[in-house]
Amino acid sequence: MAERIRKFLVVIDKTPECQVALRFATRRAQHTGGRVTLMCAATPGEFQQWRGVEEIMKDEAHAEAEALLHHAAKTVNDLSGILPELVIPYGSVTEALSKLLKEDKDISILVLASAAAKEGPGPLVAMFGSAVQAIPVTIVPGTFTDAQVDALA
Repeated sequence: MAERIRKFLVVIDKTPECQVALRFATRRAQHTGGRVTLMCAATPGEFQQWRGVEEIMKDEAHAEAEALLHHAAKTVNDLSGILPELVIPYGSVTEALSKLLKEDKDISILVLASAAAKEGPGPLVAMFGSAVQAIPVTIVPGTFTDAQVDALA
């Protein structure tokens, strides 16, 4: 039986700690011969009554998610030479993440970074800290520097 290649999943958003998780996952994949999957949910604003407005909002949300993913993918490639897999689901981040983890059995590890703010760990860290999930989760301190991440990974 062939050894399975580990796939590291990072949820991409605009938070500073996302960059820490991205770097850690990239370095771990680089050091272990793994792959990187980047997910950014296209989450439109509040529901609109007119279909045309709703479609425009969906398109804008998708374009924003795509731009975030392309920037993150460039970071992954620049750091490691790895071409990451890009996933843009539509809907809330938590629902999209749960669905992706159920559908993609190749994902081995979810990499998150804790929020650097005092408000708490962040919604995804809290989600995996309180619910039983069928995947290992690595939580990197969101305040780590690039050098600290590189030394750890």
